[in-house]
Amino acid sequence: MRDSAKPQQIVDAAIRVFARNGYYNSRVSDIAREAGIASGTIYLYFRTKDEILVTLFREKMAQWVALVRREIATERGAEAKIRKLVALHFAVLEGDPDLAEVVQVELRQGHKFFRGASAHEVSAYFDLIGSTLHEGMAAGQIRADLPVKIATKMLFGAMDQMATSWVLGKRGYRLTETAEAVASIFLRGVSAHGV
Repeated sequence: MRDSAKPQQIVDAAIRVFARNGYYNSRVSDIAREAGIASGTIYLYFRTKDEILVTLFREKMAQWVALVRREIATERGAEAKIRKLVALHFAVLEGDPDLAEVVQVELRQGHKFFRGASAHEVSAYFDLIGSTLHEGMAAGQIRADLPVKIATKMLFGAMDQMATSWVLGKRGYRLTETAEAVASIFLRGVSAHGV
């Protein structure tokens, strides 16, 4: 009989194992041991280790976009929303170092990952950033001539690079302490008023 809590137990164990051993050095049996279940049990829920990785990313990204959407809705104005978004991005990764390791390093090893399995989830995050910029344009806070797709990718790229550098630098500083600078530099470029 399938247990509805097992897939989450497996995904959570996989995050810890992938962070500790690296994706390619991890075996399904390592994940099973970490989850406290028999190796064969994993195959009741996932066909392959790749499927675990894809599910992990999809679930975490969907939860992430829902959290950000909910949290920035309480902010007034696009600039405040962007600041909150950057702060949340860094706080979530800093608060879960294993997830940060997997998302910022291990997922990148999958040569086709960002073109395939994760495209929809990343697009949802980009759409959220883009709609916030459009909201700011409509309110006169963000430059009317802003190329939104480019600005969206620039903001994501800046956050992604800061987070990757933080992980690769063995988390030698507080990622959250960089959020204000990242948001301010970005907003200076896109603001109608030169924040």
